[in-house]
Amino acid sequence: MKYANPIKLLIILLLVAGISIYSYPPLLQGLNLGLDLRGGVHILLEAEATEEVEITNEVMEQLLEVMRHRVDELGVSEPYIQRSGANRIVVELAGIDDPETAMAIIGRTASLEFQLPDGTVILHGGHLSTAAARIENNVNQVHISFNAEGAMIFGQVTAHMVNNYPYGSPNRRIAILLDGEVLSDPHIREAIPGGNAVISGNFHEFSEAATLAALLRAGALPVDVEMVHVLIIGPQLGADAIERSQIALIIGITFIFLFMFIVYKLNGVVANISLVLYGVILLALLSSINAVLTLPGIAGLLLSVGLAIDANIIIYERIKEELRTGKSLRAAVDAGFRRATLTILDANITSLVASLVLFMFGTGLIRGFAVTLSLGIVVSLFTSLIFTRILLRTIVKIKIFQNNKYYGV
Repeated sequence: MKYANPIKLLIILLLVAGISIYSYPPLLQGLNLGLDLRGGVHILLEAEATEEVEITNEVMEQLLEVMRHRVDELGVSEPYIQRSGANRIVVELAGIDDPETAMAIIGRTASLEFQLPDGTVILHGGHLSTAAARIENNVNQVHISFNAEGAMIFGQVTAHMVNNYPYGSPNRRIAILLDGEVLSDPHIREAIPGGNAVISGNFHEFSEAATLAALLRAGALPVDVEMVHVLIIGPQLGADAIERSQIALIIGITFIFLFMFIVYKLNGVVANISLVLYGVILLALLSSINAVLTLPGIAGLLLSVGLAIDANIIIYERIKEELRTGKSLRAAVDAGFRRATLTILDANITSLVASLVLFMFGTGLIRGFAVTLSLGIVVSLFTSLIFTRILLRTIVKIKIFQNNKYYGV
């Protein structure tokens, strides 16, 4: 059919254009930005050994779990919480509005105790089931509930107090302490069998009660920690980094498009179309795995763009060599791809191995670089070896494009 190939080419071009127009804006807006782009807080915590507790791997894993629960209470999306060395933990919270409150929640031990007047601890944070901040009679309070064991102990102790001591006796008091500081010292009026209690500390603001409730829900730290390093990055810094990155990306892509068109003519146009599709697929993959984009991640993207262009250059140089030997366009395209495939695979697989090593042994920003680079390599292999081949095979079958000058020869 005379117009089959032109129609096929037109359909391919329309599909790429449509996908790009409708995919780029939502994909770019839906990307999760990292700490260096969106602003936030970077905290380095160090666990401190005491006479009672040694720093072991089990203690650090428990500390890590409590930190994750506390960050979940803050409602931060895509936090980064990772061990660093034997006794340190790195916490990065991007886009957080109140870094001071976050630091207060993350760094506090939050050891809760219920003590009798003689100093005997009858309950601790491990007996808690839940905690919630409320306002009753214009008083900020934290309502807590005990688990089955805690409810039984609390009910027995309060019943013993009521049955054995007169009302107003100091022996009817149960002190509620947080990190050794008395929050409340209520007088027990009657037995409390339901396993519920109220902390009516001097909370001047409701946010203070809410912070305490969040700490209690997340649990106490198994060991004391010290904030070794705190870095607060303002959103303006992140906005400036994004703007500079966008300018660099636009300039870089523009020069790449011009270079490919000037040097490789029609092949260069095909490479540029492949690059557009490459960007859509890569952004879609990053969005689907909820990847967090950082400045090193952007560097990985730019490097993978370079690898994608390199692959196309190798293919086109091979095609030009085949054309100079007198082969037809269709034969030159097939032979060029056949000769270039192994070279491209060798170069990209070595880069992919390097990025996987970085991901396995690196931390934080290094892993972000490795993720974007490895995904970029995989996508570039698809666009250069499969999509570009389909597009070129279609083009060389169209009569008006069957001139070697269009291919740089």
